[in-house]
Amino acid sequence: HREVSIYGPTQIGEDSTIGAYTIIGHPVRRNLVKSRSEVQIDELSAGSKVGKGCVIRSQNVVYEGAVMSDAVETGHYVLVRENTVIGAYTKIGTSSIIDGGVVVGASVSIQSGVYLPPGSVVEDGVFLGPYVTVTNDLYPPSPHISAVRIGSGSIVGARAVFIAGVTVGKRAVVAAGSVVTKDVEEEEFVMGVPARKIGTRDMYEEKKSRYTRR
Repeated sequence: HREVSIYGPTQIGEDSTIGAYTIIGHPVRRNLVKSRSEVQIDELSAGSKVGKGCVIRSQNVVYEGAVMSDAVETGHYVLVRENTVIGAYTKIGTSSIIDGGVVVGASVSIQSGVYLPPGSVVEDGVFLGPYVTVTNDLYPPSPHISAVRIGSGSIVGARAVFIAGVTVGKRAVVAAGSVVTKDVEEEEFVMGVPARKIGTRDMYEEKKSRYTRR
């Protein structure tokens, strides 16, 4: 679409759509700062990679070194920072920020307004509800990064917050509005501030099943 800027040796796969006013391959700050004014911005970028069949909607910014696998889809105003990897068939909602050095697996559903800081790992098939916030610094601001990992198949409700360093096991469930301050085991269902175990994934699925049958 119109007014798309593509910098550096960026690769974009066939059948992908890039929305208006989107930037692909934006140079990182250190390259912009050290550059001379006469250097073209295109020369400062190492490029990024967008796979086949992707839909990158309008006003996205994708930094150099970022990799989007096949069939990734984004909403509007999404920011993907440098050296982040997004797995195939993942969806990223409007106004979400995926910071530098993040790893997002395949078939992940990231709803609007989610923030993932540097070092975060979100494994395959995770659902992150609107405005989920992950942190990576126990005593901000400090130089020490303590990343969060969310295990495959987990479900996280809207506006949940993850304190730096926690690990969420596979197929866990975190209720909306929870503040996760310690590790969550596989298949656990947690809720509250701070989040505590209230049941299992099976219990959650049973409640969900009764609700959807109504």
